[in-house]
Amino acid sequence: MKILYFHQHFSTPKGAAGIRSYAMAQSLLKNGHQVTMVCGSFGNGQTGLTDSFVNGMRRGEVEGIKIIEFELPYSNDLTFAQRVSLFLSFAYKSVKVAMTEKYDLIFATTTPLTASIPGIAAKWLRRKPFVFEVRDLWPELPKAMGVIKNPIILWLMSVLEWISYHSADRLIGLSPGIVNGIISRGIDREKVAMIPNGCDLDIFAIEPDGWRPESVEKTDLMAIFTGTHGLANGLDAVIDAALELKNRKQQEIKLVLVGNGMKKAALQKRAQELKLSNVIFHDPVDKAKLAGLMSEADIGLQVLANVPAFYYGTSPNKFFDYIAAGLPVLNNYPGWLAELIKQEDAGYSVSPESSTQFADALERAASNRKKLKQMGKNAQLLAKREFDRAKLSQKFNDWVTGVTNA
Repeated sequence: MKILYFHQHFSTPKGAAGIRSYAMAQSLLKNGHQVTMVCGSFGNGQTGLTDSFVNGMRRGEVEGIKIIEFELPYSNDLTFAQRVSLFLSFAYKSVKVAMTEKYDLIFATTTPLTASIPGIAAKWLRRKPFVFEVRDLWPELPKAMGVIKNPIILWLMSVLEWISYHSADRLIGLSPGIVNGIISRGIDREKVAMIPNGCDLDIFAIEPDGWRPESVEKTDLMAIFTGTHGLANGLDAVIDAALELKNRKQQEIKLVLVGNGMKKAALQKRAQELKLSNVIFHDPVDKAKLAGLMSEADIGLQVLANVPAFYYGTSPNKFFDYIAAGLPVLNNYPGWLAELIKQEDAGYSVSPESSTQFADALERAASNRKKLKQMGKNAQLLAKREFDRAKLSQKFNDWVTGVTNA
C-alpha cells in the first residue's frame, strides 16, 4: 500500500526533535508498505535531505522513506503571526500534493490542526481513505493558555476541528484526554484508538557515552529538562525551585535545561539576575547525545504550565525518553502522567506552582540515591511493559492500514 504521510515538523533521529513519525513510518515500511513523508523545514529537526530546494521544494529518500520537504523554515522562536502564515502555507502546498500524487491512503498528524486540510481534500475530492492523528486538542489548548483570544479565530478553528474529525475514517489520540475530546465532538468511540508517544529503548535503554555539562560535578544530583522552552512549558517553575534551593544554601543539586524556544532568553536573563549558579542552559542535541546526557542524569523534569487542559490532554515526548533511559521523573502537574508515576513508584509528583514542594522533592531525591535508583528501574520497567515504541508502532501500522478493510 502507498501511504501519503503529512507531518509538518518531521525529523529523523539525527535531529533534536521528536521522532514519532519517523518510527511510525519505519514500522509501515517493515510491514511492506511504501511511505511518502510530506513536511516542512523544522529548526530542531533533520529530514536527512541535503540537496538544494528548487522552487521551494526538494525530494529524496532517507532510510526507505520518500520525502517531500517544503522550504518553510519553522522554529519555536517565531511570532504567532509568523507561525500561522507557515501553517497555512504548508496546508496550501500539501493540498496540491494530495491532489496530484499517486497513493492509496492519506495520513496526517498535528500539530498544527491545519495539517488535516490535505486529508480533508483527499477524502472528499479523491475519495481516499483518511486517518487523522491528534497530538493536541485545538482550539482547546491555545484557548486555555490564552494564546488565542479572538473569538472568530477560535470559532474557525473549532469548525476545522469538527470537519477534520468527521472527515477521517479513523483517528488516533495520544492521551486519554485527547481521545475523550475527539469522542465529545460526536465521533464513534470505535473509530478512535489511543496510541501514546513511545519509548525508544533502542536509543535510551543502552550504555551510551555519558557526559555532563562542565559545571555539573559527578557528585551533584543532576535534574534535566529536555524540550521546548515555550509558554506551555512553564519553565519559570524550575527557576523558582532553583531560587528556593539557593535560599536553602543547597549547592549540590543542578538543574540542566536542554533545548530552545521563545522563552529561553527571558529564562536565562532571570536566572542571571537571580545569580542562580544551579541552573545550566544547554543547546538542543540529537538523540544519540541526549542518550549520553540521560545516562548521567539522576532525574528527569516533566514540567508544564498549570493549565487544566494539559492534565489529560498531552503526551509529552520527554516523559517517554526519561523512563526509557531509566530515569525517575519529577512531575509538577496533575493528570494521567502524575497518576502513572505514583502508581509505579517511578518518581515524584508535586503541586503546580509550588516551588517549596519542587525543591523538597529534589532534596529527597538527593538524600536517598538508593531509593532514586529503584524509582528509575521502576520507570524503565514501565517503559518496556507499556510504552515500547516497537510495540506501539506495530499497533499504529495495524490501525492505520486496517482502515481499508473496515
